[in-house]
Amino acid sequence: MRLSNETIDRIHQQIDILEVVGDFVSLKKKGLNYWACCPFHNEKSPSFAVNPAKGIFKCFGCGKSGDAITFVQELEGLSYPEAMKYFANKYGIEIPEEAPRSDEEVKQQNERDSLYIVLNYAKNYFADLLFTNEDGKAIGLSYFKERGFSEATIKKFELGYSLDEWDGLLKTATQNGYKTEMLEKAGLILSRENANDSADRKHYDRFRGRVVFPIHNLSGKAIAFGARILKNDKNQPKYINSPETEVYSKSKILYGIFQAKNSIRNEDNCFLVEGYTDVISLHQAGVENVVASSGTSLTEEQIRLIKRYTENITVLYDGDPAGIKASLRGIDMILEEGMNVNVVLFPDNDDPDSYVRKIGGEKFKNFIRENKKDFISFKTELFLAETGNDPIKKAGIIKDIVTSIAKIPDGIKRALFFQQCSSLLKIDEQVLISEYNKVEIKRRQDKNKKNEQPEVVNYTAAEEYPVITEEPESDVDKLVSLLQDHELSILKLIILLGGEAVEGRKVVEYLLEETQDVESNNPLYLKIRNSVAEELNRGNEITKAFFLESQDEDIKKLAINFMVDKHQISAGWEKFGIIVPQDYELVEQSTPKAVLKYKRLFAKFLIREKRQGLINAANVEEEMQMMQEILSLQQFEKQIDKMLGIVIG
Repeated sequence: MRLSNETIDRIHQQIDILEVVGDFVSLKKKGLNYWACCPFHNEKSPSFAVNPAKGIFKCFGCGKSGDAITFVQELEGLSYPEAMKYFANKYGIEIPEEAPRSDEEVKQQNERDSLYIVLNYAKNYFADLLFTNEDGKAIGLSYFKERGFSEATIKKFELGYSLDEWDGLLKTATQNGYKTEMLEKAGLILSRENANDSADRKHYDRFRGRVVFPIHNLSGKAIAFGARILKNDKNQPKYINSPETEVYSKSKILYGIFQAKNSIRNEDNCFLVEGYTDVISLHQAGVENVVASSGTSLTEEQIRLIKRYTENITVLYDGDPAGIKASLRGIDMILEEGMNVNVVLFPDNDDPDSYVRKIGGEKFKNFIRENKKDFISFKTELFLAETGNDPIKKAGIIKDIVTSIAKIPDGIKRALFFQQCSSLLKIDEQVLISEYNKVEIKRRQDKNKKNEQPEVVNYTAAEEYPVITEEPESDVDKLVSLLQDHELSILKLIILLGGEAVEGRKVVEYLLEETQDVESNNPLYLKIRNSVAEELNRGNEITKAFFLESQDEDIKKLAINFMVDKHQISAGWEKFGIIVPQDYELVEQSTPKAVLKYKRLFAKFLIREKRQGLINAANVEEEMQMMQEILSLQQFEKQIDKMLGIVIG
């Protein structure tokens, strides 16, 4: 979907950020902003602010920020076009396809739309058979009711049944105008070619004689199906699933995420199970923050999908040791994403589905609370139970567990897990840290071999954690850091006060002209300067909307951060004389002062750089040249000191 500029403008004009955010959280006015507990992370006191005058939000806890469109995208997991469609529906705005598109774009979009349409038809077809067809009721509906699923639950997950016929769906769909080609692309039918005549292709249904579980995307559209056979047939797999298509990638979706996403956000925890029926039974029992990996190995995309809604995952295991060990690598990946992982093991012969049906939803929740263990402790105890008194096996599990701890990006968490494992393994904590150092050295060596920027690491046997430290920051590094802070000060003036007047020019023009001779290696600073300069060259004015509506997320986020009153870039800005402008400040004072302080610091940086160059001077002439440049820069610095009223003792 591509929207015309006129349609986008109409949507922007209608959007009221208080109304949009208020659909999801309860806002209370305090000062200029409205406050709530953040919907993106769990917190007890409100740190989520909405500024209606500027149309932006900012959470001071987790750092999420943006406008009303960003809010809906992040919260509902929508793409930009999907978010715009959400607002168009909300405000009753038609979305005509006005902007021109290439033939290839039109073809791709038409195909995706067609896939959604045919998949939706199949979903409704299977669901209808379950309740109206004799075989559907006798076989499919009976099976679901035997599993304890109510009719409301069956309809919530849009479960269905596929007839035990070769072409039940194919025949009905084509009679209703759906093309065989599109049914095949959607993974609903298969084709087989006659060996004697390649042109003679016969098609048949993929799902036959099975109960059907639709797989939904984040917005609730059916994108694929899983299907379970009910009769005993050793020649048929128990479950079959849709193939990958233009709209379905199994590594990027989780079963039940559409039904669970709001509960995951509210509970600030996601239960991860294996099967479709685990998800459905838990939902019916009132445990709705649950998703399934659908029998596939957990992927980075699936983990990051959960991370949109919570930082906490609880993995529910059915007690099968082989299955548990097969999934450990996936949990290491969760740790690597910086998420918190707990594990719950059910009694023998029970899985989440059977156990919740046995004890009910409330007792199930209590069981989870009382029996969950952090993953590192769980893994340590699991492996220890198998080693007995064998020292070689024990050495092996130590390496394995340390490798898992090494995945955790947070140093404090790593330290706590080392202490915990030291107690469980009955081994000195320093041995674990030493082993961690070996793992980390190898990781960094492998990284350097890939021609990435080498990391400077000092490995010590210090008692305090962390063992690995960065090389101390040099004076030049400190100056560079200060320069970047001053550049943020310049950008803040441009973004907040760019349209104001100073010395006969607009602030934005004054700052660009007065700082054009100051070289910078700061990518964000250069990017914003260049984009602003290009806009001015086109004869356009620079307003706050220019930054807030930027397609560049870095520019947009920085503007939002500056516009939310509570934001502070650095606690040391005042100490170093960096201008922190407020809307009420006199522009005539703050703008020239910011430029002078920036130039003064840059002069200091050049002086330090040239003094270093004196050491490597090739001859006396080069030394004299550098000395002259240093004297000139020092004189320039003194002039600025005088203008700023700085007295050097």
